[in-house]
Amino acid sequence: MIRFTKMHGLGNDYIYINTDIYPIANPKEFAIKWSKYHTGIGSDGIILISRSDVADFRMRIFNADGSEAMMCGNGSRCVGKYVYDKKLTDKKEIALETLSGIKHISLNIEDNVVKSATVDMGTPLTSNTQQVATLSGNLDGQTIKAGGQEFTGTYICMGNPHVVIFVDDISGIPIHEIGPQIEYSPLFPERTNVEFVEVKGNGVLRMRVWERGSGITQACGTGACATAVAAFLTGKSTRSSRVIMDGGELEITYDESTNRVLMNGPAETVFEGCIDE
Repeated sequence: MIRFTKMHGLGNDYIYINTDIYPIANPKEFAIKWSKYHTGIGSDGIILISRSDVADFRMRIFNADGSEAMMCGNGSRCVGKYVYDKKLTDKKEIALETLSGIKHISLNIEDNVVKSATVDMGTPLTSNTQQVATLSGNLDGQTIKAGGQEFTGTYICMGNPHVVIFVDDISGIPIHEIGPQIEYSPLFPERTNVEFVEVKGNGVLRMRVWERGSGITQACGTGACATAVAAFLTGKSTRSSRVIMDGGELEITYDESTNRVLMNGPAETVFEGCIDE
């Protein structure tokens, strides 16, 4: 029997397991099995937590389809809550090893319980020829065809690839249809996350997301960061934004002095249980 904790950040829900106690030999297989809502636990994937040789803790993320993700913003906040609330650490500043590098988490604590966290998400990349199949490695002037429509997007890498598409009316976008077509477009050799964004003004951005490997989710931390950066670079917002998603909102700051992105938002525990391996 494996003990797990179901947690979410703005509805972006994962199954968290301490692999120092419960080693997982086939994480891809279990991510697919346990993520199913009707026959498993139900989640956007699983997140494995262990001690790290280069940081305080290590995080591995496996999406609901079994693919391994490089980074998850909402998941990293929940990892911070997990290790502090379970007394695996008494630190309020945590270094977290991920496939996209070491991320630093500042915990906001009330009554000895983590309520929210701020994550230094690092420096965004605006071009990468491994993730975008153009000579420049970005999407400048490139048209993306999906669902019988043509879109223009901004590529931002926050440790994982994102295409941010600004639209006039987000309610009119059939994300379930267009999202997977863009995710698997030949333009993106490693597939991509897709954000559709409506600019509300005064630093408010309404975003919905199609996550690579998970589909439509309630929220995406790296996606919110990519959205805020893209909005600033295209003159649609300042360096400080409120990104409102289906599951709630995050405060994103694109710091001018360091060129790094800071993400602040909640982390919550849903329930705990045991499941047969």
